[in-house]
Amino acid sequence: MRVTEIFFSIQGESTHAGKPCVFVRFTGCDLRCQYCDTEYAFYGGRKMSRAEILTDIQQHPARFVCLTGGEPLLQKELPELAQDLLDRGYEVSVETHGQRPLDRVPRGVRKIVDLKTPGSREPHTDFTELSKLQPGDELKVVVCDEADFHWAVQVIDRLDLWNRVPVLFSPSSGQVEPVDLARWVLTSGKPARLQLQLHKLIWGASARGV
Repeated sequence: MRVTEIFFSIQGESTHAGKPCVFVRFTGCDLRCQYCDTEYAFYGGRKMSRAEILTDIQQHPARFVCLTGGEPLLQKELPELAQDLLDRGYEVSVETHGQRPLDRVPRGVRKIVDLKTPGSREPHTDFTELSKLQPGDELKVVVCDEADFHWAVQVIDRLDLWNRVPVLFSPSSGQVEPVDLARWVLTSGKPARLQLQLHKLIWGASARGV
């Protein structure tokens, strides 16, 4: 498996925001979203065995592990690593862009799945994987303008996801002000949540390993 970094920090996103967490950031992604804030994970990294990754994780006190990227589902052994962690009593989440098959992710792993909007420049056109989301999973949407927001609402309506999983909307940094996204959420009347990246508010937008 190719790993960019493993670090211990505060989870800044999802319904688990604020929780101490060990992050495993894998190298490589097959999308190029225009707002990506982890381009440094596209290339490089170091090859690690599952055993080496588990050893690094065990150096930290948290019992919550987030498998992220890049795109973690590009790693062939990701399902086996996730199961290794579950077997050791860890709570596990995987953050994925939502355009890779989810079927091999072990039951018990919390899937935090993106809905990519037109503003991302890598929009969803096939919603098969999103239709498989189950209670315990979450849907994340980064919006670049008001049109993105309304597009996403229509997709979520069509997939009937509002009452199945939490839906979290985030503003694309430098493109949407949080106050505007808050207004769109409130006006929509939908059971959506506004999400800001807590780690960036704490340590700054350019900090790595936090």
